[in-house]
Amino acid sequence: MGKGVHTENGKLIKNNGSTEYDVTEKTITPMGGFPHYGEVNQDFIMLGGCCMGPKKRVITLRKSLLTHTKRKALEKMNLKFIDTSSKFGHGRFQTHQEKRNFMGPLKKDRIKEELAAA
Repeated sequence: MGKGVHTENGKLIKNNGSTEYDVTEKTITPMGGFPHYGEVNQDFIMLGGCCMGPKKRVITLRKSLLTHTKRKALEKMNLKFIDTSSKFGHGRFQTHQEKRNFMGPLKKDRIKEELAAA
C-alpha cells in the first residue's frame, strides 16, 4: 500500500490516556519513550485496531458516512488498563517511582547524593 487515500471503516477511537481504574497518575508515554518515536507531549488519539503506514505518517480522520448497526460498534468502550512499561527489552514497571520502590537504593542514586552533598 502506498501513500494514496485508503479508507477503512469500523475503527474505535478513545480520546484520553488514563482510565478510572488507574492507581497512579501517569502519562501515555511508556518508560523510555516509544521505539523510533520518542515521547508524546501533544494531544493524541488512541485507535482500537491497526493503522497502515510508518509510525509518524499523518492520517486524516473523519466521521463515518455509514450508520453502524453492529453490536460491537454500538456498545460503550470500557478501557481498564494502558500498559506504560518499557517497550525496549522486558519492561515490567509502569512508572519510575514503582521501579525505585522495588529496586531500592542504587549506586547511581548514592553517587548523586554524594555529589549534591559535596
